[in-house]
Amino acid sequence: MHYVYEVMNPMTPVKNQGKSQLCWAYAMLAAIETEHLRWGDSVNLAPAFIEQKLKQEPQAPKSGRGMGATLLSLIQKYGIVGYDAMRTVDTPAPQFVFMYGAEYTTHEFARSVCAPGEYICLTSTAREPYNQEVELDVPDNWLHQRFLNIHIDTLLEKTAHAVRRHHGVCWESRSHAMAIVGIAHDDQGKKYFVMKNSWGTKRPHRGLDFLSFEDFKRQTLAVEMPKEAFR
Repeated sequence: MHYVYEVMNPMTPVKNQGKSQLCWAYAMLAAIETEHLRWGDSVNLAPAFIEQKLKQEPQAPKSGRGMGATLLSLIQKYGIVGYDAMRTVDTPAPQFVFMYGAEYTTHEFARSVCAPGEYICLTSTAREPYNQEVELDVPDNWLHQRFLNIHIDTLLEKTAHAVRRHHGVCWESRSHAMAIVGIAHDDQGKKYFVMKNSWGTKRPHRGLDFLSFEDFKRQTLAVEMPKEAFR
């Protein structure tokens, strides 16, 4: 199928989650990276750091599954480091981050790349009142976090608007999570979100997937985006 890109936002290189179940961490960190590229800044963050810190979370499932919202909480609790400083989970976790001639603790660095409360977590379920925060009753939400529930048409509109304004967005279904990095259409004019998938680059489109707007409405469990993008 031939796709025509309407919007293609800057992104860091596609990573490979391997056999891990941390697509949620890869996707949310990728969204944060794209958000920084929007600012003219460049960060490349280490999912392996989060994978290692999960071992300190008694509630975390053995599978290592979670959500984008989980990642936002964990980096505030443990901090984050750059990808080059920790490419694998077997690497000792650094205590400091060195960037542009400055030294940061992992917590200081985390706050510089993602301030507390910077992102809003969204969902859409007709089983709960709209425009209220709800707890998603799914195993991946083991931190019992709450999401603003809005109509799926509104969620699609807000997500497309955020992507067109070049914001970083994390998308999740019940089985997978990816960052949204663009919008495209096919020869029939059907619209798609361009997804950055953490399954490596040895696949069609070199690590990018295409999620139709119709499938977005059918499959979406949650979306995380900057509050600035949601306004």
